Amino acid sequence: MKSFKNIDVGNLIRQRVTESEIEIPRVCNFFSCTEEEIEEMYESKSLEADTILKWSKLLEYDFFRIYSQHLILFSPPSNAYSADREKTSALPQFRKNIYTKEVIDFLVELIQSGEKNMNEIIDQYGIPKTTLHRWTVKYRNHELEKKNKNTS
Repeated sequence: MKSFKNIDVGNLIRQRVTESEIEIPRVCNFFSCTEEEIEEMYESKSLEADTILKWSKLLEYDFFRIYSQHLILFSPPSNAYSADREKTSALPQFRKNIYTKEVIDFLVELIQSGEKNMNEIIDQYGIPKTTLHRWTVKYRNHELEKKNKNTS
């Protein structure tokens, strides 16, 4: 998946079904529906949460993580001085600054491809400059190690 900005969950589910080599009769049986209804899900850009949860279980893949990464990358940074900070909630609280390998790879690739520079990523995604610099150095070292192993 190249971009976390535009999520087409039906297409992603179809891709995972193909990769997992799960037969359509098994999928139909799991969802208690017809092949046409499964095809409609594949064509749908979005699905209800309980349907995505079922797909996640069947395909052993967390499709919700894609949405979480979208929130990390594209939601506005929270204001530490906001009045909302003082309000408490019974809902679970999550840290926004936990980045997956996929997100790190995505951002580093944006820099290395020249699509965005570091300042644009810092401004757009709210990634601290030191964190972004550490990722690019680590990624560059990782790529050099892979190259050295291949030439040995």
